[in-house]
Amino acid sequence: MRQRISELDKRLFARMAARRSRPGDAVLPRLSRAANHGRLWMATAAGMAALGGHRSGRAAMRGLGALAIASFTVNTLVKAGVRRQRPTIDEVPLGRRLSRQPRTWSFPSGHAASAAAFATGVALESPRHAAVVAPLAAAVGVSRVHVGVHYPGDVLAGWLLGAGAAVLTLRWWPRRPVVPPEIRHVAAAPALAEGNGLFVVVNAAAGASPVSLPGPGPAERIARLLPGAEVTEVGPADDGGPDLAEALDRAARRAAETGGALGVCGGDGTVNAAAERAAERGVPLAVFPGGTLNHFAGDLAVHTTEETVAAVEEGTAIRVDLALARPLTGATDDGGPRTGRAGNPPEPAEGDDTPRETDGHGADYPFVNTFSIGMYPELVAERERLERRLGKWPAAVISLFRVLRTSEPLDIRINGRPHRVWLLFAGNGRYLPDGFAPVHRQAMDEGLLDVRTIDGDTPLARTRLLGAALLGTMSRSRVYTAARLRRLELSGLEGVGTLARDGETAPAPAALVVEKRPGALVVYRPIG
Repeated sequence: MRQRISELDKRLFARMAARRSRPGDAVLPRLSRAANHGRLWMATAAGMAALGGHRSGRAAMRGLGALAIASFTVNTLVKAGVRRQRPTIDEVPLGRRLSRQPRTWSFPSGHAASAAAFATGVALESPRHAAVVAPLAAAVGVSRVHVGVHYPGDVLAGWLLGAGAAVLTLRWWPRRPVVPPEIRHVAAAPALAEGNGLFVVVNAAAGASPVSLPGPGPAERIARLLPGAEVTEVGPADDGGPDLAEALDRAARRAAETGGALGVCGGDGTVNAAAERAAERGVPLAVFPGGTLNHFAGDLAVHTTEETVAAVEEGTAIRVDLALARPLTGATDDGGPRTGRAGNPPEPAEGDDTPRETDGHGADYPFVNTFSIGMYPELVAERERLERRLGKWPAAVISLFRVLRTSEPLDIRINGRPHRVWLLFAGNGRYLPDGFAPVHRQAMDEGLLDVRTIDGDTPLARTRLLGAALLGTMSRSRVYTAARLRRLELSGLEGVGTLARDGETAPAPAALVVEKRPGALVVYRPIG
């Protein structure tokens, strides 16, 4: 059977080599060269990320992640295992041939695998973008037969392996649900026709694109869609313009005085600062997608400026939780409930001696998304540095490996119990998927913290952690623990150095409590 398939493959190759096509001869060799080393797909991903929206960026990252998996599998494992010779190039017209012939084995086609991986990865996130990318990917595969460096069977196998690699990314990086997050607490908010009574602060320094894009910027776009709104644009701190904190303070104060609302456009840190002020003043918050990352808007299922505009004018809003990390004074080593393993609620510890909490605005650390200590801030920074080139999940695994090489576990107390951990993560609401790289939330008003730790005391902890990350089995690993809590107390943090919340860092106090303020924030969001 194998011999018969090989003979059929050779006959198909000879037939394609004998065909003459002026357009194909002009285009396909150039396309084949453009796809060398994945350059065509990296350029396509960069264009999608720069010119497209939130979904386009996710599609580009998944495509690059799938490409990395497919390229490694094909070029490192499969080719060496099969060791099929390249076709005899004598049958191919001289004008079609590549100036440099490949020296690797023929089966399967690495170009076809990378093309199919990228196209399928894009399709999993955005079928609309895949409709453009898929024909290009198919043409790259055909080009490899046209220039005489692969049999048709090599290309077909490459396509299948590439598509499989893209589907495999779902194991580590589940797609965001198509259905919007669950809405359990609809809130009353003023309907602001044309934005009258809305005070918007746009952080122009948040996530500025390296590519100069045509069309209006975020501030101009919001002002055009909501002509009655007062829009303030804040630039870099050294440009002599208004300070972000001052602009947010003023906008929140004006919103409270007029019975209006506070609006914000920026990254996670900017949205966090606005949410804190909106909750303090008791005014609704309108979040316009923008910035380098805006997880809060994504979890609200608000992906475009037009969606926020519609909610503001219609007065549709929901209540969501705000989380808070508060430094403690007089902290002891035996207080609060202890943490539990994944799925097991923690039990109260005996002999609680709850320390007195500090107050004062400047000492608190509110957050709308995530809080962390340990190597998590460094892990996120390294992952984000790599993911534009490699895709989210290959970048996550590589960054974990790099950070683990130099990091040491921290000795801290969690709810009064001694723990040795590499990282502690607390999400404002339950995140999906389980593991060390949470992506999104389906509910934002459950009143619970999503607490995850990576244990540093387990034997062979580094090896187990890396193995679980590669196999996608983190949620079942002995080094990983998780619990859903209403309150979390941390002490013994003198050696921690810094904490991170919503992408911003701050010095860590000796002890703190992390808790929820259920329904403390009213946010505009389309309903229905």
